Amino acid sequence: MNTHPYLRAFLAGVFVPTILLPGLLLLFLIVHYAWQPEFPVERGLVFPMSLIPVAWGLWNILWKWSHAITHLSVGAHGAILPVLLLPAGALLGTALGILHLGSGNATWFEAVQVPYAWVAALFAAALSAYYLVWKYVVGFVNRTLGIA
Repeated sequence: MNTHPYLRAFLAGVFVPTILLPGLLLLFLIVHYAWQPEFPVERGLVFPMSLIPVAWGLWNILWKWSHAITHLSVGAHGAILPVLLLPAGALLGTALGILHLGSGNATWFEAVQVPYAWVAALFAAALSAYYLVWKYVVGFVNRTLGIA
């Protein structure tokens, strides 16, 4: 009998972002309608909401496939994902005109300027958060589905 381990790995990977992204959408709606920002935040929100769950699912499939070779923990494997997502997001954002990279800061939507020191701090926080979420939540779902 085929137990479809890669399908179960994909489903375990998409679990977390599928649960969290509606909360992010709710937060966006509150910001959008309560404060009515002058920049179109929705342009930078819709595309990641469709890609992030797929990226997490494929990343978990990659962990399942490579775990016998690399012996990398699921938390460490998950912490590598932002290292790929940040440059990909920056490249896509600059190509779409959403993000402009200057000498000292990044400008989103031609309205919000973020110094690179903040970007580095947020990136370090994202690495830590991804490690913890992948170690405890995705690892738990992997064990529950019998693929860990």
